[in-house]
Amino acid sequence: MATIINNPNGPERVVEIDRNDSGGWAVAVVILIVVIVGGVYAWYHYRSAAVATTSGSTNVNVTLPSTFATGTTTN
Repeated sequence: MATIINNPNGPERVVEIDRNDSGGWAVAVVILIVVIVGGVYAWYHYRSAAVATTSGSTNVNVTLPSTFATGTTTN
């Protein structure tokens, strides 16, 4: 960023600032790329961690107790 102070022949003071810097945009783009790459990495490495893998011959037997007393009916 360039700061130019121009004081021609008198007490009036003019300050001109050059605002053509693109450093903020570069930082924002780098942060955005890091967030996207981190999300892709997490998606590929952690998305299936909660799902247990099973083979095709897996047999799960569950026995549930009866919730009704003997001789009762439901309508």
